[in-house]
Amino acid sequence: MAAVEESVIGPDEAVHLQAISVRYRVPSERVRTLKEYFIRRLKGEVRMHTFWALQDVVMDVYRGEVFGLVGVNGAGKSTLLKVVARVLRPTKGRVVVRGRVAPLLEMGAGFHPELTGKENIFLNGALLGFSHREMEEKYDQIVDFAELGQFINAPIRTYSSGMYARLGFSVATANKPDILIVDEVLSVGDEAFQKKCNERIDAFRQRGTAILLVSHNMALIEAMCQRAAWLDRGRLMLVGEPNQVIQAYRGRNG
Repeated sequence: MAAVEESVIGPDEAVHLQAISVRYRVPSERVRTLKEYFIRRLKGEVRMHTFWALQDVVMDVYRGEVFGLVGVNGAGKSTLLKVVARVLRPTKGRVVVRGRVAPLLEMGAGFHPELTGKENIFLNGALLGFSHREMEEKYDQIVDFAELGQFINAPIRTYSSGMYARLGFSVATANKPDILIVDEVLSVGDEAFQKKCNERIDAFRQRGTAILLVSHNMALIEAMCQRAAWLDRGRLMLVGEPNQVIQAYRGRNG
């Protein structure tokens, strides 16, 4: 991934995206199995078409702000988050991310279904770059925040979506990240836990963390975000005050 020299961006910027484009090549016809795909590929029977998930996105996210992303399903929001999280390499453009990123991109991402909640805490911590000792020091805090009680010793596959969300959020935010990426996780779980998450996010923001938040809950975007962006078919339509962006988005999709 090409990187922007840090000297060309401001000291308050946490994320800088310069003309980012992401292209996918997908089969034109449905292929049921991987074996079928390779057989048809060898025979030259697989026709591909190009799909641009993001096109020329230019955007900055600053330290100490909650930045919202809105758009219909398939607009490119999750693809953009994956670029910022360095999970996905852009086809074109340059990106720089300052500091440690804690991504909450998908429900249960980084969890092994056959391992217990406790074992997954250490697994997920390792994926985020923390040592076993660091996770031991944070373990009680993580379990208390997630409110899993005795279920912490049960296999992850037995967890509800709310339990997944609580554990994932608790692990990712056990240490203050420089950039926190949250993709719809706050829409899962009860109201009391959502309030705890919001309070932790606000505390991080006040201490300088940049937060990228994707949600279909427009009230949440308005309440929590200082700025927002509207994506439509991979293109950045508008960046500005949350209320302004939401009005424009609803005008097109209402």
